[in-house]
Amino acid sequence: MARYSRPLLRRFFCCAAKSASAAEGVTGKKNLVFLGSPQVAASVLDTLLAASGSPEFAFKVAAVVTQPPAAKNRGRKLMPSAVAQLALDRGFPEDLIFTPERAGEESFLSDLKEVKPDVCITAAYGNILPQRFLDIPPCGTVNIHPSLLPLYRGAAPVQRALQDGVTETGVSIAYTVRALDAGPVIAFERFSVDECVNVCDISLSVLPNKLCIYLIWAPELLDILFDIGKDHRLMKAGSRLLIHELPSILDGSAQEKAQPQDDSKATLAPKASISNS
Repeated sequence: MARYSRPLLRRFFCCAAKSASAAEGVTGKKNLVFLGSPQVAASVLDTLLAASGSPEFAFKVAAVVTQPPAAKNRGRKLMPSAVAQLALDRGFPEDLIFTPERAGEESFLSDLKEVKPDVCITAAYGNILPQRFLDIPPCGTVNIHPSLLPLYRGAAPVQRALQDGVTETGVSIAYTVRALDAGPVIAFERFSVDECVNVCDISLSVLPNKLCIYLIWAPELLDILFDIGKDHRLMKAGSRLLIHELPSILDGSAQEKAQPQDDSKATLAPKASISNS
């Protein structure tokens, strides 16, 4: 995993930034920094990496930010996040994969500035972004959120929507502001829950409570809302919706069309667990 304060790494970034500036002058591509951690976010990064390698898209993935390695499995071995692993598997430079404990660390913010991001994209990153971070990319920071904002703001929108028995959900592309999931919405897509979820034959009698079922179904729905490649009926979900909106985000026109959220209709979606149901 990348570290931040080593002199060698800083020299690398200085060279990389100069090279990036020169390359942008030739290709006209904008620098995009992706922030995400779990598997659903890795699917978004995979889409962005594939698109950034195509001449028809005006951006390139300049850096990846994710949660630090965590102890997993019985051996408690430190393992990279799904996003970090995907980036490494795709040959992304390890020195451009950042794993800060907090997004407000001075060393991290300094290195991020050297990358010169035009836009930052977040998808289930799992870390609070301070205003000092949000002030860096000129085109803003944009989040993929798996709900129809302002409904279900928070860490578990899919689980809470299923818990409430909704028949319709969706995905929103919205600017990130300091308030939780409260930024202007650039675009959204609605979906029927019945279309998204293949209901399993699970008996409630063998489960502690209904939330168990919501937690079992939620990952499948998350995959659909974040990832376009698994169902042609949902081609405008998640990653595809972001790819479609990136040109307007990069040229600034998205800021003009983005709609403020109606805070009076907002609902919260705190992290779900068996014990708090």
